[in-house]
Amino acid sequence: MDKKWAYLLSRLAIDLSFFGHGLVRLPKLDGFSKWMTGQFSKSFLPDVLVLPFSYALPILEFAAGLMIVIGLFTKQGLLLAGLVTLALIFGTTMIENWDALPSQLIHIAFLSVLLAYLPHNSYAVDKILKK
Repeated sequence: MDKKWAYLLSRLAIDLSFFGHGLVRLPKLDGFSKWMTGQFSKSFLPDVLVLPFSYALPILEFAAGLMIVIGLFTKQGLLLAGLVTLALIFGTTMIENWDALPSQLIHIAFLSVLLAYLPHNSYAVDKILKK
């Protein structure tokens, strides 16, 4: 398979996860925030950190997903998605939600490979703008 098409498929696969997570959470932002703060109520993380993150998370997921799906500022979108995932990994370990950790590690692996092979990102707005 052409490396450019393989890159596109991988980019879209990881994108659907971020874009989808953000998209479904945005309309129910208050409910999501209450759920998330509830999850962290027994952790040592203070509400002053958890509450703003619970509101920012869906917006950041959606923004990263949007950047990745159209291939505009792809590198920055992948880095944003990576930082969000690292924050999620930290939170996951703080509440000992070990079942969620493998999925987050897979996301980091995908994002790392996409960043390493960024020159193959040919089917993207970034490429059009560089011409």
